[in-house]
Amino acid sequence: RIVEGIQEKKGKDIVVADLTGTDNTVCKYFVICEGDSSTHVMTIATTTKDFVREHAGEKPFSSDGYENCQWIAMDYGHVIVHVFQP
Repeated sequence: RIVEGIQEKKGKDIVVADLTGTDNTVCKYFVICEGDSSTHVMTIATTTKDFVREHAGEKPFSSDGYENCQWIAMDYGHVIVHVFQP
């Protein structure tokens, strides 16, 4: 659902790294994408958070980076999402 939320607002270069076969990682999946501007990064992150909450009933344990929106991280426990400007 995270990738679908990113796609809703045209996030670019979406990468899903499957870390389930790697020992001692902080998460099982790492999702990365880009936005064109601070406004685009904020919109992608906000829409993704809302989309996942609505469709999967999950919300991030924590988020960071909304102050300047150059890079936003969202921690869903087993999934960490990074939305950033190139």
